[in-house]
Amino acid sequence: MDDSSTESLAALTRFIVGDAGFAETLQRVTVLAENALSPAAMAGVTMMLEGRATTGFFTNDAVPEIDRAQYDVGDGPCVEAFRSGTLVVIDSTLDDLRWPEFCRTAVEHGVHSTLSLPLVAADASLGALNFYANEPVAFTAKEAEDAAVFAVQASVVLANAQAYWDAYDYGQHLATAMESRSVIEQAKGILMAQSGVDSHESFDRLRTMSERENRKVRDIAMEIVARVNRRGSSDQ
Repeated sequence: MDDSSTESLAALTRFIVGDAGFAETLQRVTVLAENALSPAAMAGVTMMLEGRATTGFFTNDAVPEIDRAQYDVGDGPCVEAFRSGTLVVIDSTLDDLRWPEFCRTAVEHGVHSTLSLPLVAADASLGALNFYANEPVAFTAKEAEDAAVFAVQASVVLANAQAYWDAYDYGQHLATAMESRSVIEQAKGILMAQSGVDSHESFDRLRTMSERENRKVRDIAMEIVARVNRRGSSDQ
């Protein structure tokens, strides 16, 4: 590896999942990817969004414009790398015959060679990492090897980030659920004390009010608790 590849890989291995959001993590990985390969003028990440391939992260606004040509026809180097799990190289966008629409658009943006690698973790395809160069035959076997090493580490970072934020979202939902349960239990206790009903009947009353007012049980419960708290404060 040359110095730029080593530095980018080192920065990637030091990346602490949780210090940034998932989108910010992906963008940071994309920037490090471009820096990792000297011939690369720009880089992007292909991912699936609602069943459709898209380039959501890139280092130059031209990248999604170039990639859109392959997404429109459902085939191209980035899509192929994603689907097949193999490295895909275009040595010359002027001469390559496999993806004419993509190559034509790439040439229009001054891109004359590309390199795409799959992002895979635990046999799950996460996307594709794509490099774009202004010169033909820019990505040699050595660059491809360096890119492959980077892609492996990038896949680990992305998989960990995805797992972290999935767990975080679950934790946030769980915390909200626990808070809701707590306030509902308080409201039930208030209804039990005021009306002399049991736990089941108090919850049935909350549910009836929720259906009648077309509001969530939690919101009804919060209102009951807040009303009692206000009354308690005014009595002091």
